[in-house]
Amino acid sequence: MRDKILIVDGIEAERKELLHMLEQDYGVLEAGDGEQALELIGKHVEELAVVLLKLMIPKVDGLKVLESMTANKWMEKMPVLIIDKAGTTAIGDKCFEMGVADFIRKPFETTMVRHRVNNTVQGFQQKQELQQKVIAQNKTMKQQYQMIQKQSKDLEKSKLDMMDIFGAVAEYRNAENTDHIRHVKAITQLLAEQLMKNYPEYGLDARRIQIIVAVSALHDIGKIAIPDHILLKPAKLTEEEMEVMRSHTTKGCEILNSIQGTWSEEHAKIAAEVCRSHHERYDGNGYPDGLKGDEIPIAAQIVSLADVYDALVSERVYKKAYPKDQAYHMIIVGECGVFLPQLLDCFRDVKDQIEEIVSQ
Repeated sequence: MRDKILIVDGIEAERKELLHMLEQDYGVLEAGDGEQALELIGKHVEELAVVLLKLMIPKVDGLKVLESMTANKWMEKMPVLIIDKAGTTAIGDKCFEMGVADFIRKPFETTMVRHRVNNTVQGFQQKQELQQKVIAQNKTMKQQYQMIQKQSKDLEKSKLDMMDIFGAVAEYRNAENTDHIRHVKAITQLLAEQLMKNYPEYGLDARRIQIIVAVSALHDIGKIAIPDHILLKPAKLTEEEMEVMRSHTTKGCEILNSIQGTWSEEHAKIAAEVCRSHHERYDGNGYPDGLKGDEIPIAAQIVSLADVYDALVSERVYKKAYPKDQAYHMIIVGECGVFLPQLLDCFRDVKDQIEEIVSQ
C-alpha cells in the first residue's frame, strides 16, 4: 500500500515544517542528502506515494537523484514534487522533461502544500490504475484476437478437410486408391511453386497456390454423378459412354455451385475453373469447351498435368500402371495431349521430386 512520503531536504528545519503539514495524511520518511534519499527509495519503493525533493542537497544533488530514479524505473511508480523557492524557474523545464510532476514553492503554506501533494498523489494513482486497465484490456484483446485466429485457422482446416473428403468420395466411387488425391495435391504444389519461380507473369503467389492445391482435391468430384456401368467399365468406352464420362467436368461445377457459401469467392472461382477445365488441352483438343492456350485457367492447367501423370503411374480398372520414366516421356512428347510449354519446363525441373512423391 502506498501510504508513505519521502521528504528530501538538506535543511532539517524545512523537513520538519513539511513533516508537520503532511504527517496526518501519510507516514513520513526523511532524507538529508541524495545518497540517503536513494537508499530509502530503493527500500520503500512499493510503499512511497510521492517524493518531495530539493535540488540543492548534499552528496548527490537532486538532478542526479532524478537520473537514478529514472534509470531504476522508480519514476514510473511514484510522482516527484520539487521543493523550490518561489520565483526560481530556470531549472523548471529540465525537471519536467525528466518526469517531475510539479513544484512546491517556499515559503510553505499548509493548505496549499497539502492540496498540491494530495492532488498529485491522487492524479498519479488514477493514471496508474488507468494504465493497468489499458494493459489488462490489451491483454484481453490480444487473447481474444489469438482465439479468433485459432478459430479461423480451425475453420480453414475444416474446409480443407472437407474438400479432401469430397475428393476421396469421388475416388472411392471411382474404385481408385485415395492416394490419387494426395498425389495430385503434392504434384500440383510442386508444379505451381516452380511456375511461380520460373514464370512470374502467371501471377501466382503463396496464397493462390495454397488455394489451387486445396481445390485440386475436387477436380473429379463430378464423377459422383457418372453411372457405375460407365465409371467402372473395365474396357474401352463407346463414344456415347465417353460423352457421359466427359460430363463429369460440368456436373462437378453443378455440385460445387450447390455448396456455395461455405468457402470464399476466390476458393469457389478457382475450384470451378479446375473442375470444369482440367481436361482442356493447350492446342484446343480438350473438353468440355475446347479452350485453347491461355484461355485455359492456369490453375486448371497445373492440376491437369498433375492428374494425368498420377493417372499414368497408377493402376486403374481399365489399365496397368505405366513406369514413371515412360509416363514422364509420354507427357513430354504429347501422347497425353498438349500442355503449356512453360508448365512442361517446370515439370522437367521437378521430375525427381514428383517421382519421389508417387513412390512413397
